Amino acid sequence: MKDITIVFVNYLMKDDIVGAVDSLVKDVASCPYTVQITVTDNSQNKDNIKEALAEKFPQVKYIDNGGNIGFGAGNKAGFEATPARYYFAINRDTIIPENSNTIERLVKFMDEHPKIGCIGPKLLNMDGTLQYTCYRFDFRAIFIKPLKQINFDKKYEWVKKYSDYLIMKDFDHNETRPVDWVLGAAMVVRKEVVDQIGWFDPRYFMYLEDCDWCHNMWEHGWPVYYVHDIVILHRHERQSAKIPGIFKALLKNKTSRYHLASWFKYLWKWRGKNKYYAL
Repeated sequence: MKDITIVFVNYLMKDDIVGAVDSLVKDVASCPYTVQITVTDNSQNKDNIKEALAEKFPQVKYIDNGGNIGFGAGNKAGFEATPARYYFAINRDTIIPENSNTIERLVKFMDEHPKIGCIGPKLLNMDGTLQYTCYRFDFRAIFIKPLKQINFDKKYEWVKKYSDYLIMKDFDHNETRPVDWVLGAAMVVRKEVVDQIGWFDPRYFMYLEDCDWCHNMWEHGWPVYYVHDIVILHRHERQSAKIPGIFKALLKNKTSRYHLASWFKYLWKWRGKNKYYAL
């Protein structure tokens, strides 16, 4: 069993994956823990990522998922292929800063805090500015979340008010603390959590599977933490926000439809249970 299994899910994003893996390989070169890096492919190698990885990173495991099975299922395929004490889901549009010993520090933090089920590191934009990547289970804010995805928070003050509350703009992000949920772009989960509650809910093809998973962790007594002093760079390309207007987005943007479908599933599954866990 490895100390940590790290999984990227690819869908026609070879160059991003290669860049992310390169930064990760450099980071773990002197790591004292056993690490497995895995790329699971939802695009059936149409971008020749299998060959690119084999040439540059022979130590990286490649898994062809046979088609686009979604984000959660793609991660699950990689995690199950290499059992580990910790499982790290990380997006393809991330870069590990040089000489940061990020993976070593993530494992060490989890080892030192055995009652914590999941952590999310601080994510920064490529220019070094903060990304808001921890959230509250606030029903009103989650209810209007689709409006934020199409940038209505930049047009309407009432949307911005709830959106800012959802993404916890009111707390100091230079503080490590429990939060309701962390963004799935970078989340580390303990094996004991998976043994108890399972992986991402397969009903979510894409979006809100991170929110749902963290909600399930809290329900079973596993706290979720934001860790402020472990930092990863993240481009955070919001595909569902690229077409303005809710009706145009739904008609023309498939990822917007995925987002809305996941939103409905989440609200229905957790109806009446949108309490705060991280006070």
